[in-house]
Amino acid sequence: MQTISYTLDHIDDIANLLIQEAGDQKVWIFKGEMGAGKTTLIKSLAKSLQVADSVSSPTFGIVNEYQTQAKGLLYHFDFYRLDDPMEALDIGIEEYFYSGNYCWLEWAEKIAPFLPERFFHIELALASETGRMLTFHHHQNGH
Repeated sequence: MQTISYTLDHIDDIANLLIQEAGDQKVWIFKGEMGAGKTTLIKSLAKSLQVADSVSSPTFGIVNEYQTQAKGLLYHFDFYRLDDPMEALDIGIEEYFYSGNYCWLEWAEKIAPFLPERFFHIELALASETGRMLTFHHHQNGH
């Protein structure tokens, strides 16, 4: 587990570091309170993967799909408004997880029973108005 602090003007460097640290792990879980900077970080990560479209949290559905220049499709999930975890099964969540494409999840605790055994875990916390604390690690089988 690694913890780093950064300011928003260095977020692109952090995004590149996370992509490197994640390696071939494509399912990422972003944890942090509202306003901790999850979506801001995801936008920077998408930019690093050369997503041409404007990136935002899904507003009406659960998932937004983006095309990257070199890494195939990217799926961004936001489960904040999810009332019943079974709704995630209805959209075929497991097919997304095993597609080999990036799957970035916000509020993944709402679908905890359906998460894969392995994922890249990123936790964000506010340190100051422009400062963030970020902890990340590879999660496997309850470790």
